[in-house]
Amino acid sequence: MKVFVRVKPNARKNEVKRLDENRYLVSVTAPPVDNKANEKLIEVLAEHFDRPKSAIRIVRGARVREKIVEIL
Repeated sequence: MKVFVRVKPNARKNEVKRLDENRYLVSVTAPPVDNKANEKLIEVLAEHFDRPKSAIRIVRGARVREKIVEIL
């Protein structure tokens, strides 16, 4: 399954909000430096979808806020 994700780094808490069927807004506490926000994004999505972290990968948008994420 592929979903569209907008990431909000440096948030106060980690949170996943579903905007519609395939779009999510994910707030992460990590800063967007040294790939920390992407790592935290994968961790938060893995917990939300109850999957291992290895089942989630960023397909497109590793360096921008709008991402396409694949969840196996």
